[in-house]
Amino acid sequence: MTSHVIPFLKGNIHCISEGKGRCIVLLHGFLGSTEIWKYTIPYLSKSYKVIAIDLPGHGKTDCFGYAHSMELMADAVHAVLKYFRIKNCVLIGHSMGGYVALAFTKKYPHIIKGLCLFHSTAYPDTEEKKKDRNRAIKIVQKNSALFVRPMIRNLFAKNNLKYLKEELKMATRIALNTSPQGIIAALIGMRDRPSSVTFIQETRLPILLIIGKKDNVLPFESLLQQCEMIQNKECLILEYDGHFGMLENPKATALAIRKFVRKCFQK
Repeated sequence: MTSHVIPFLKGNIHCISEGKGRCIVLLHGFLGSTEIWKYTIPYLSKSYKVIAIDLPGHGKTDCFGYAHSMELMADAVHAVLKYFRIKNCVLIGHSMGGYVALAFTKKYPHIIKGLCLFHSTAYPDTEEKKKDRNRAIKIVQKNSALFVRPMIRNLFAKNNLKYLKEELKMATRIALNTSPQGIIAALIGMRDRPSSVTFIQETRLPILLIIGKKDNVLPFESLLQQCEMIQNKECLILEYDGHFGMLENPKATALAIRKFVRKCFQK
């Protein structure tokens, strides 16, 4: 695994790379980092070049202002691909990383061979969700740990928590290392992101949806509706898992991604 620091705006982006060949880009979710993919990367890097990126305000990547829009994060991803001279790739976006992947695909469509929405959605925030984001911002301004600890716990399916104590500990540690500025900038960016529903309805791009039936964040029914909208789709439903498939069910999710990527590059 090689670590890279890449200049972007007035700071730096951190990413890691492993393997050779056609490129897969992994984008973590809110309060994540490249480390969240530790179980996924070995399955993919045997056959592909895998690049995992710390998104702005997360991991070892700098903050770039008061708000990190999904478009700004997409530009950060583009800077990484330029650095590696990547002509095309398959984007895998977990949760917030999926919002970034959608923003990237709309802005730089010629680069993308396929897209995976891993516990993610093309829908914008509802008014209720926007209020939740605003409440979260106020909590983080006072004490970010009060927000982070229960939120990370909620990302796992309840029944999985007793088996995945180390994974919960790791995800919590990564999240607690995210600065309050990084947390707030991402909350604002997610709150204000536009809808990508029209895009997923109209595109012929291959899209893999990974859905956790026990997801406490995204309603299962709305994700099934989203699946129906997409023309060129594959769907993996994880019966017993929540919002953290790469930790709750690493083998099934990684193998589904590998199979999907193979198809994307055959076209």
